[in-house]
Amino acid sequence: MNIASLPSALIRGLFSARHERAQPEREPVRMSYNRTAMKKELRRDEGFVPHAYRDSEGLLTIGIGRLIDKSRGGRITEDEAFFLLNRDLDRFEAELDAKLPWWRTLDDVRQRVILNMAFNLGVGGLLKFEKMLAAVKAERWQDAAYEMLDSHWSRQVGARAERLSKMMRTGSV
Repeated sequence: MNIASLPSALIRGLFSARHERAQPEREPVRMSYNRTAMKKELRRDEGFVPHAYRDSEGLLTIGIGRLIDKSRGGRITEDEAFFLLNRDLDRFEAELDAKLPWWRTLDDVRQRVILNMAFNLGVGGLLKFEKMLAAVKAERWQDAAYEMLDSHWSRQVGARAERLSKMMRTGSV
């Protein structure tokens, strides 16, 4: 097939698409306002609420007036979710370091099991697994896995508990 046998509209589309891709990207528009002052003003006007709440229109909002209500197109991006996740992991690691300093001596997989459970239950909730934690500290992996599965938590999270208990028992994924 040669180019002459293609419909002219398709040929124009191919060449215009190539032409559009060849265009240099626009430079970002330079800000002409004081962003620091703007943030202070919005914090003053919107307030800061460190949890989800309903605004004056009844829409779910967080932080400094950030709309998250799906009904109005609110959301967070995946990048924002991973930023929050990284902050959460830092916080849980610090709490575990304070409450269970020996957790850092575990292998990678078992550290991840402990951290995963802390993320799900909170460190306070994890600390209620006294028999499991004693078994982990003593490197009795089979007992630790059993204690994980013999819990209300296991019945709540199902496959997650199965997966994590297997990781605890075997030390592999």
